[in-house]
Amino acid sequence: MKDISKKVKPLENRIVIKEDRESKEKKTSSGIIIPITVNEDKSGKRGEVVAVGPGRTEEGKIIPVAVKIGEKVLFQWGDKILVDGEEYYIVRESEILAVIK
Repeated sequence: MKDISKKVKPLENRIVIKEDRESKEKKTSSGIIIPITVNEDKSGKRGEVVAVGPGRTEEGKIIPVAVKIGEKVLFQWGDKILVDGEEYYIVRESEILAVIK
C-alpha cells in the first residue's frame, strides 16, 4: 500500500481509509463472521486506516483518535477522494463502527 501521509494530512479527528473492495464474508480469529453486505453502500464498508489526524480539541486539550494506522475497520459514510489514481475515504472518528481484530 502506498504511503499517502505525504500527500494527505487529515485534520482533527478525521481518518483516511483505503476501502477493501476484494473482501468476501470473513471470519475473524475470535469467531465473528463479517457478512458480504458490509461492503454495500447502504451499510458499512471495510477498509484499512492509512492516515490519522491528531484528534479533536475539547476545552483546549487534544483528545487523540482511538484508531491507528494499519488497523482494519468497519466504517460508514465519508468523503471519497482520489490520490494518485487510488480511492480513499476521509471519515470522522464517529463514522468508524468497529475495529476488526
